[in-house]
Amino acid sequence: MSQKKLSDFVEARAKEFAVPGVAVGVLLDDQEIYASHGVTSLGSPLPVDEKTLFHLASVSKTFTATALMRLVAEGKVDLHAPVRRYVPELKLADERAAAQITVLNLLNHTAGLDWNLIDDGKGDRSLAGLVAKLLDLPLIAPPGARASYSQAGYNLAGRIIEKVTGLPFEQAMASLVLEPVGLSDTVYGLAEVMVRKFAVGYNRSENGELRPARPWGAFKEGARADNPGGGLASSVSDLLRWARFQLGDGGDVMPASALHRMREQTVRLRASSLGDGMGICWFLNGLDGVHRIGHGGSGNGQFAELLIVPERNFAVVSLANAGPDGYPFNQSVVKWALEHYLGIVEQAAEPLPYDEEQARQVVGHYEIDAMNLDIVTDSTRVTLAIDIKPEIRAASEEEMPPGYLAAAIGFLPGDGDGDGDGDEYIVTEGGLKGQRGYFSRDDNGAVIGVDLAGRLFGRVVEAT
Repeated sequence: MSQKKLSDFVEARAKEFAVPGVAVGVLLDDQEIYASHGVTSLGSPLPVDEKTLFHLASVSKTFTATALMRLVAEGKVDLHAPVRRYVPELKLADERAAAQITVLNLLNHTAGLDWNLIDDGKGDRSLAGLVAKLLDLPLIAPPGARASYSQAGYNLAGRIIEKVTGLPFEQAMASLVLEPVGLSDTVYGLAEVMVRKFAVGYNRSENGELRPARPWGAFKEGARADNPGGGLASSVSDLLRWARFQLGDGGDVMPASALHRMREQTVRLRASSLGDGMGICWFLNGLDGVHRIGHGGSGNGQFAELLIVPERNFAVVSLANAGPDGYPFNQSVVKWALEHYLGIVEQAAEPLPYDEEQARQVVGHYEIDAMNLDIVTDSTRVTLAIDIKPEIRAASEEEMPPGYLAAAIGFLPGDGDGDGDGDEYIVTEGGLKGQRGYFSRDDNGAVIGVDLAGRLFGRVVEAT
């Protein structure tokens, strides 16, 4: 493998996307190469290297799921058992759903739970406190009916780990996974982060200025209830060690059969840039007959991407400390690494020409619990904008990440089977460029929701 080619590519892309600090690692067979560029902080700059910690955000879920699978392998948890077997105090807005949701539903995002409960920095911010508040979380589908990405679901999974082990979640994770795999720089909480070299996140304002992201990570310090779904920080070197573990036989942690079961498809995903399907936490994708597993993370001014190709003993990790441009930077690194090292070339989807009738059908306001999504047309193109709800911004004592400004989307041709043909789309510009999704319709053909980044945003129809 060529160190120089990787370094040159990483430097060029980091400059193109104006990201202050990036770290990339590639594993091919047993060889590792690293490439870093930039600094940890614009205010107190240190060079980024393979040991620099970045916030992993949702890549944390791969660790939570693996720990639960260890408990499954040890016979302490049953994937198909109702969550209430382990968390009997669970109450949801729908009693039937609360009784039916299984452990597997949490791990493959089919529980029907909305994205998350927003942490306001008040009250009981533990996992037990989260469970007590889940009665207020909207349900978007019956358990098992469809996949919709849920942070709350993974946080609830973390409570299962606490209940079964009798340990605080972070201690349980250290014992079950982090310590036995040898991940000394994969940690929860600022107390552990601040004694290591770490990257400061940045968000770009409307005038192009980079501002330090506060809080560090995605949630205010002390929000332990979000640790299972997104609380870890780690380095490129530790993440390649994590990839080696996922590619291995489980060692003393768990049987290979349990570890590799996580790669097997449990639910199909439609028109998703995340993958064709989902295993147990891992997003699955296939191209040219090559099976890939991966997961990404989007934090406050920090972005992470981990992709593994088991049959080629290959992995690539990309970490970046600026939003929103860290996301397309990471995507470009993964795409280049697949092509350069494995010869896998991913072709961009080609959208259809603008269609006024199609545009009119999807224009509207859509929501999840924390965010608004608006789709409009000017009779020449359709645009999508997404932002944190203004009331949540107003209630926050700290600056929150900026939203994504209106960016063009294009509709994609269907596969000809008539099942939702023409309802799939791709974002063609801006910080979400390349994201794919689809519109859902009711029995009468009216659009009632839009999927973006694996999440279902419900359409809000104004009362007349």
